Amino acid sequence: MSVLVVGSYNQDHVWRIDRFPQPGETRRGLGFSTGPGGKGFNQAVASARQGVPTAFIGALGGDALARTARELAQADGIATRWQVCDDMSTGSCGIVVDANGQNQIVLDLAANERLDAAYVAAQTDLFASARVVLVQMETGLGAIRAALSSANAGCVRLLNPAPVHAELDAGLLALADLVTPNETEFAALLDRCAGTALRAEAIADCRDDELHALCRRLGALSVIVTLGARGCFVSHADPARWHDASPGYRVAAERVHVRDTTGAGDAFNGALAAELAQRPGRALREAVVHAGRVAALSTETAGAAVAMPTRAAVLQRFGL
Repeated sequence: MSVLVVGSYNQDHVWRIDRFPQPGETRRGLGFSTGPGGKGFNQAVASARQGVPTAFIGALGGDALARTARELAQADGIATRWQVCDDMSTGSCGIVVDANGQNQIVLDLAANERLDAAYVAAQTDLFASARVVLVQMETGLGAIRAALSSANAGCVRLLNPAPVHAELDAGLLALADLVTPNETEFAALLDRCAGTALRAEAIADCRDDELHALCRRLGALSVIVTLGARGCFVSHADPARWHDASPGYRVAAERVHVRDTTGAGDAFNGALAAELAQRPGRALREAVVHAGRVAALSTETAGAAVAMPTRAAVLQRFGL
């Protein structure tokens, strides 16, 4: 396998609405859908749809949603290893999306929190064949550490710190080659790991030299801060390792007709992992551009995993 994703599976339940309700207010929904989700599974789907062999390690409950998860993974050609927790439910997520495509989310991780470090580390054949190992933070830290520590010597270890775990520290960041927070997560990491207070809303407006200096305070080798409609910022300790010319630079976002931003960050991370796996000698900037295009196009379709575009769709829309 070229990409190995270790993380969460959740069944998403999505309601569309004109605006978010106020506390105590009931509003009529404009539509409902249900489908696969979970940051880990979303990212695995995004990777697989870029034409890259992809495997996924996760946990399921002993319920009907577990059967759905297996069927959906098979439909996208994702090789899976499921730790089954019969006494738990499969993870589930309630998502409300307003008329501007913004979302509010309630998540029950359920079986995802039972994903065991020993179970993860035991999947030695998957780690041996992976060019990129991608993890997020909807499981326990033990499983995340096991995944990053089990990566083979030539593998890229990609950590998407979403959502920021209560026990995350600089030591975990140091296990990754590349860390990909959004603005909110970056602000939280700065506060926790560098003792630096910064409002998330102010990050995109920082000068490039300021933002690069902030990234360097985390101690991570390379950081990509995703900035939504403002694109992203890339910061390296050693740009030559990634075939990049600059230690810090921005990549602009593509213009699209946003319908639903749910899963856009997962689209970015899964596509980035796929690009790094299949084109290891190219500049990271090129992989980031493609990942941004995948993320942008995903926002034109409602849903999370179901919205992940194929590589062909991205190339048709944006070209090479």
